[in-house]
Amino acid sequence: MSVTDREKLSATELRDRLSGKEDEIRKLRAALAEWEGAWAATPRRDDTLFTSVSGREVNPLYTPGDLEDGPGYLESLGFPGEFPFTRGPYSTMYRTRLWTMRQFAGFATAEETNQRYKYLLANGQTGLSVAFDFPTLMGYDSDHPRSLGEVGICGVAISSLADMETLFEGIPLDQVSVSMTINGPAIILFAFYVAAAEKQGVSAAKLRGTAQNDILKEYQAQHAWVFPPEPALRLIVDMFEWASEHTPKYNPISISGYHIREAGSTATQELAFTLGNGFEYVERGIARGLDIDSFAPRLSFFFDVHNDFFEEVAKFRAARRIWARHMKEKYGATNPDSWRLRTHAQTAGVSLTAQQPENNIVRVAYQALAAVLGGTQSLHTNSMDETLALPTEKAVRIALRTQQILAYETGIPNTMDPLAGSYYLESLTNQLESEAEEIFRQVE
Repeated sequence: MSVTDREKLSATELRDRLSGKEDEIRKLRAALAEWEGAWAATPRRDDTLFTSVSGREVNPLYTPGDLEDGPGYLESLGFPGEFPFTRGPYSTMYRTRLWTMRQFAGFATAEETNQRYKYLLANGQTGLSVAFDFPTLMGYDSDHPRSLGEVGICGVAISSLADMETLFEGIPLDQVSVSMTINGPAIILFAFYVAAAEKQGVSAAKLRGTAQNDILKEYQAQHAWVFPPEPALRLIVDMFEWASEHTPKYNPISISGYHIREAGSTATQELAFTLGNGFEYVERGIARGLDIDSFAPRLSFFFDVHNDFFEEVAKFRAARRIWARHMKEKYGATNPDSWRLRTHAQTAGVSLTAQQPENNIVRVAYQALAAVLGGTQSLHTNSMDETLALPTEKAVRIALRTQQILAYETGIPNTMDPLAGSYYLESLTNQLESEAEEIFRQVE
């Protein structure tokens, strides 16, 4: 039945339909109780196995009865690209444009990392993601005494504009989006990036990509911070203000739950703490006097994709719904782009094992599937050997091919939010939303 036909129903017809639904629910409950009685008498595996990675108890069966108290379809799900965005942030999703395949990479020198980027692009990668070394993350030059023994070990060393130019030599920055995982000194690295682009003849207005620039999660989980909270937050809002005017296609922040999850949180905690950080950034921008709709459309997110398949899919859907409702109803944003949560995802590093590393290929494939069914806009798939060393070319190629097979050989991108309507998935989405809202109340 279309929305128009539903509006034409008389009060009597509507009452009869609702009454019929209530009768159906009562019959369903009775039948379910009978089924559960028979099920309880049968042998099964250890009950301790039937919990999610986050410790959530999983029922043996889900039915319409698990959804009866929730709001209606349009209020809770709607359509892709429409409020509350549960089914996706864009109306056409992957039928128009696939997610960006963005492998996180950086090691040793800018020259060596540049070669890895060119290798990845030649193998079909569609976006770049810069991994900086620890001295760069902490704001130290490579020749600083405190950098001794750390330069280029876990990422690329960038100490100057010349290094940034070398990093992207031969890579047209108006043709590829670039994500930079940098936080404390983000505004400095962003300035290097803009200047390097200008030296290529690319104006700032044409740049696409993201700077992570999420200092709150550094205090909570990652601990690579440079300044205390107040000056750090001031710099972030400075970047919002400048970027909204000069780099309208670039995301000045990626509000990150990945590190929170990798540090040991549950899916609900990752969801709540990440969105809570996002709301704090919104409030800081408003306090500066910025129009919320001038900067909120470019706020982006970054979530972990862990082993529990359905919980991860539900997490992405719940995140979009929570963000949309708060931005519209609490903060008064009027631009739908301010309500629209867009996210990058990365498969779970903590799920990888050094023993039998080939098994990591399978883990990553299922996690990538969850991210895509959850509606991510960008994805990094971990390489099988990342617990042992920086990825080899073979390992990173397999990780990239995992995404490409998912995109081009499975048919999964052909329809939007294909798991919608699953009693289990919708119930789980509602649970995650409710639990996150309870954490917000506790924090406030």
